[in-house]
Amino acid sequence: MNNIKKSYIFLVAGALLISFSPVLIKFADAPGTTAVFYRLLVGTIVLSVPFLLSRIKSKTSLSRKGIAIAFGAGLGLAIDMAMWATGIMVSNAAMPTLVGNLTPLWVGIGAFFLFKERHNIQFWLGLIIAIVGVSFLIVQDLLSPNGIFKGLMLGFGAGIFYAGFMLLAQKGRKYLDTISFLFISSLATTLFLGLFMLIQNIEFIGYSSKAWIVFIIMGVLIQAGAWFLINFAQGFLPASLVAPTLLAQPVFAGVIAFFMLGEELTMWQIIGGCIVISGIYLVHFAKQKKK
Repeated sequence: MNNIKKSYIFLVAGALLISFSPVLIKFADAPGTTAVFYRLLVGTIVLSVPFLLSRIKSKTSLSRKGIAIAFGAGLGLAIDMAMWATGIMVSNAAMPTLVGNLTPLWVGIGAFFLFKERHNIQFWLGLIIAIVGVSFLIVQDLLSPNGIFKGLMLGFGAGIFYAGFMLLAQKGRKYLDTISFLFISSLATTLFLGLFMLIQNIEFIGYSSKAWIVFIIMGVLIQAGAWFLINFAQGFLPASLVAPTLLAQPVFAGVIAFFMLGEELTMWQIIGGCIVISGIYLVHFAKQKKK
């Protein structure tokens, strides 16, 4: 199996694993920002082992440019997570998530100007369809208008910084291998998230034993496992394809919540899930046709 085919499989598997995150956060019963911080911290500690082993075996030094890009990507992801979590706290889960999922649009535009990627009409049509499908998944929550504008602006900013992370990851993987890029970017994200927690006076300790178990599971399963798969794919697939594929996360999350938490799937969610999958398929088909 060549690296391109393997990347497609890894990308879908990574998106599926990340989709467990909302369910695990509910199990943890702790602030979202805290759960995300410890997910990054545990994942970074786990990743430090293969990273150090790879450096011992390697006879070449890491690219300074690659390190700088990975650190910049980590900062972008930290700001994305902080703005998204804050947006949910001041409004509702719907609006920051909806505008945050405009990320593939910013990635497509950024890739056009930065990497000179050309996208055909099928790509843009598939992208629009996928984003419309995501809006169907959360349309019922839009009836809660509390703090909507502030949440919208924070979600808008979060989507832009997440797009920056995606674009930097595509660039950085040309200079660093999967483990090196993932470890350095995860370390940077952890440090910046910890700083954000200090600024917001969020407690680092005092959580239940169940929460700590969930933090560890999230770190190993999602940060170390899922993001390794995604970062591997980012070394061979363009960010303009990776970002739309990750829109499948809300679909997977809804199905997982149905089976693990007993949450009902509404007609809006079922319709939205079908639309998202259709849009993603069209994006991938457009890329394959271009090749």
